[in-house]
Amino acid sequence: MSQSFASMVKDGHVYMKDWPMKKELQSIFPENRVISATRFGLRWMPPSAVISATVMLQVNGSEYLPQAIAIAAFFLSLPFQGLLWLGHRSKQSLPPSIRAWYHEIHAKMREQGCEVAVNRSVPRYRELALLLKKAFKELDRAFTKNWF
Repeated sequence: MSQSFASMVKDGHVYMKDWPMKKELQSIFPENRVISATRFGLRWMPPSAVISATVMLQVNGSEYLPQAIAIAAFFLSLPFQGLLWLGHRSKQSLPPSIRAWYHEIHAKMREQGCEVAVNRSVPRYRELALLLKKAFKELDRAFTKNWF
């Protein structure tokens, strides 16, 4: 099923907020790096686009307007690329190895008495993000250290 651009960006933004930014996950998943780069882009690319287009027009004149617009559009597109990747990733099913790990963590959290969502047979990365966020938030440091 194909999603629209706006819904992919929205899903990416939601997934970016749901993913736990813990150092233990950096070596396992690329999400930490993509989220950091996307946050940086959301903050600094709009001013960079304006500055680069303005400088180009000041130095070269108005005949370089198409190039200035292209450079500004490139700078503005960078954060959207990260959000699109995150939106697509959040809807992907977990690979078998990570799926087994997800089910293990889900079972251990239930044993510890945590209230977790229903265990899906084919979980997606978004469910993994929510489960990991809850595990880091509710479980003690010793328990999470065993997993990471």
